[in-house]
Amino acid sequence: MAIIAGTRDGVYRFADDDGTDAEQVLDSGDSLRVRTFDGVAGVFAATTSGLYRSRDGGDTWADLDVPRAEVYSVVASPDGERLYAGTHPAHLYVSTDLGETWRELDGFQDLPTRDDWHTPRHRNEAHVRSLGVHPDRPDRMIAGVEVGGVHVSDDRGETWTERRDGLQDDVHHVLVIGPEEYVASCGGGLYRTADAGRSWTRLDTDFDHRYFREAALVGGRLYAAAARDPPGSWRGETGADGVLLESTDRGESFADVSYPGGPEEVVLAWTHDGESVYAGTNEGRLVRRSADGAWTDAGRAPDGIRALESL
Repeated sequence: MAIIAGTRDGVYRFADDDGTDAEQVLDSGDSLRVRTFDGVAGVFAATTSGLYRSRDGGDTWADLDVPRAEVYSVVASPDGERLYAGTHPAHLYVSTDLGETWRELDGFQDLPTRDDWHTPRHRNEAHVRSLGVHPDRPDRMIAGVEVGGVHVSDDRGETWTERRDGLQDDVHHVLVIGPEEYVASCGGGLYRTADAGRSWTRLDTDFDHRYFREAALVGGRLYAAAARDPPGSWRGETGADGVLLESTDRGESFADVSYPGGPEEVVLAWTHDGESVYAGTNEGRLVRRSADGAWTDAGRAPDGIRALESL
């Protein structure tokens, strides 16, 4: 078993989980997503220098030449025949030959609020930070935009509907649990929908921490993590002031649990191998939840872990 980690300094690989430091396998700059997909061989890395694919566990990588260099998200259709890439600025592309050629999905630019997707901290632009598809609704795509909200397409990305009412629009990640059930991790809260984004319920009302980056559902347990404030406040004596949250009821209630590095470090990414859950922090720490519920150190990578995937 190996774990692939996207960091601010490229892609790293943990060969095991016994505390061994990771080795760099791709010098790609900031790496926002690393993902594998059923029916598609290899692992994909969405980075600020391009979208890459490795077919050999991370030993070698091929640049898939997305038309825009800064790729922030990637997803494959459940049948493995279509690959989607979301970029900065916020554009969306599809490939029907697994990256040999690309076509822009122009309908994404026709959304009514498209001109409002910008923020000074991202060069007065936005990016497609999260993409998701559920196998029970293979033609439906879910896109999360930072900053711009959540949007849904029911025709494989050709046309889109805004699903941002009641949702804080600084969207970092959308966890697709079912065809209509999603959990959105935002810069201003954690939200859940049971109707494909037509309405949203806020889940973090019992906590003072509002900055969420990603959530995961493993074995019926929902995991999330947050900082009290955005990353600009994460330096100094208190660090990120992070919390790690676990829920057994889909977010109706959460338990705040201790973890190595907390609260000075905040968890930014999740993965699992079927038995154990792994989390990566902004300081590059990999932590592991064992079957007894205890969290322990599992290794280090430099410059912060922004994405995780188990192989």
